[in-house]
Amino acid sequence: MPGFSGKHYNSLDPKGRLIIPAPFREILSSNHSSKLIITNEVFDRCLCAYPVDEWQKLTDKVSRMPQTSDAVKYYTRRVIGSAVECEIDRQGRVLVSAALRTDAGLNSEVVLIGLCNRIEIWDRSEYEGVADPTKIDKDAYKEELKSLDL
Repeated sequence: MPGFSGKHYNSLDPKGRLIIPAPFREILSSNHSSKLIITNEVFDRCLCAYPVDEWQKLTDKVSRMPQTSDAVKYYTRRVIGSAVECEIDRQGRVLVSAALRTDAGLNSEVVLIGLCNRIEIWDRSEYEGVADPTKIDKDAYKEELKSLDL
């Protein structure tokens, strides 16, 4: 499956529906899927949307982890426990549950970010705060990315 990439600005309608950008829908349809699993991101205040096959890989991996680990318990509660399967309708929209919108602090203006195997969904003002290059330790990030060969 080709990966998701790009940044798209969009808005939630009053019912909580969100249009999935056409390039993302094309990737999903090339994989014969019209569904996304939408869930909380583990640490950031945003949502992650996974194609069903990527979600299955993730849940398989989590199920093999030690279930007594506090970190695994947190991850499972935060991510797996909040997951909702969402069908993309004929207009290219998904209904984001009220609970997920609240967890992520989503208002009407959102940003969708393609991150290879998943899509992040951010409240626009929240995203602008975390994506600001003036608010990071560039030297530390450069060093870590270099060690990862990026």
